[in-house]
Amino acid sequence: MIDLLKKIHLFENLSIAELEKIQKIARKEAYAKDTAMFFEGDPGNRCYVIIKGEVRISKFIPNIGEEALAVLKMGDYFGEMALIDNFPRSAHAIANTDIEVLAIDKTDLDNILIMDRDLGYKLLWSFTMTLSKRLRETNDKMACFLAMSGGF
Repeated sequence: MIDLLKKIHLFENLSIAELEKIQKIARKEAYAKDTAMFFEGDPGNRCYVIIKGEVRISKFIPNIGEEALAVLKMGDYFGEMALIDNFPRSAHAIANTDIEVLAIDKTDLDNILIMDRDLGYKLLWSFTMTLSKRLRETNDKMACFLAMSGGF
């Protein structure tokens, strides 16, 4: 599994010893197409790394239906916000195809942050960079939406 972990952006700057620590806490899970992995409002207790297939991150808008926010592919990860801020899930995660993921529980990640500060720093930095990128993308989408709706 080390070779697989090395190919994932979240873990690309980790040493072999650090990857071995991640390997010990990561569990493989599989979901069939159209299966909800979690729903908006659910407690967040793990993050996921996609190793096969696609996951749709969505919100359900009253009187409109599902609005896909993103379609994530192999190597992408999601669910990390709930590990950082202890808030409920902010969106739904639905298997867009049959998928395989690595799941990392919050408790195990918290133990790494406490026991191995260097590894914890690297992981938190990767999470921060991803959250920043996603926030910028959301800002751009909102600006386009407002411009199209005459809000600017």
